[in-house]
Amino acid sequence: MDSGFFSVFLPITLAIMMMGLGLELTIKDFLRLSRYPKVIFITLFAQLVLLPSVAFFICLILDLPALLAVGLMLLAASPGGPTANLFSYIYKGDVALNITLTAINTIISIFTLPFIINLSLHYFMSHDSNVTFPVEKIMQVFLITLIPVIMGMLLRAKFPNLSITVSRPMRLLSIGFLTILLIFAIFRERSNLVEYFANIGAATAILCFSSLFIGYCIPLLMGIPEKMARACTFEIGIHNTAIALTIAISVLNNVTMAIPAGIYTIFMYSFATIFGVLISRQQVVYSNKSRLSDL
Repeated sequence: MDSGFFSVFLPITLAIMMMGLGLELTIKDFLRLSRYPKVIFITLFAQLVLLPSVAFFICLILDLPALLAVGLMLLAASPGGPTANLFSYIYKGDVALNITLTAINTIISIFTLPFIINLSLHYFMSHDSNVTFPVEKIMQVFLITLIPVIMGMLLRAKFPNLSITVSRPMRLLSIGFLTILLIFAIFRERSNLVEYFANIGAATAILCFSSLFIGYCIPLLMGIPEKMARACTFEIGIHNTAIALTIAISVLNNVTMAIPAGIYTIFMYSFATIFGVLISRQQVVYSNKSRLSDL
């Protein structure tokens, strides 16, 4: 596979995916801020501050190689993925809250991602002057994320029926593109895959579990209703790995940095499914206890 082709293909892919997200958003999704200020603040704090901090300590404790450490930080700084909405729907979370969180987090991450990546590059690769994230790269991330989202929202506002019709094909197309990205990253690094999995497998598994655990427990401890806590669980635990893959491969021109996102995807859907089943069973137990206490 030609890396030059993918350096052009990946930004286009991400732009299409972000436009698909925009087709499912309206201004009302952002206006929900006034309805959920506490839970939105808690979730964004966990997503933007706690997760990068957890990832940083994982990198230090496990002594990850520099490129993989930067890749893990990039993954942790990536916003929640649109798939979180699907998991929230399946496991009876607050889907409206998920949509709001995904929208807000995606916009904020456009500004926080370059900041966290720069810090990570400086800390883990301070002796490697060949890996940089200059202003033009920041603008590239901005253009291939925010602009397509706005275009999608404008199309939905102008042609609501059309946007509803094409949103599902766009979602399927996004899944297909993400699959291609993963296959590409695996193919390029197939000779080192076992070594990478040995180096980063535990780190991504710990980060995935921590994301889901933090996403569920912290909102509950802060008095957030359980249904909203479920939404937070999947919003924080399910990252937009397509953004991480695209930035690593196309913007930073480093396939190795994409490996954590690729391996995280494997754990992400598996752990999210298991976690969803567990919290659903827990809710059934609580419901049964409540009924017995009422008798």
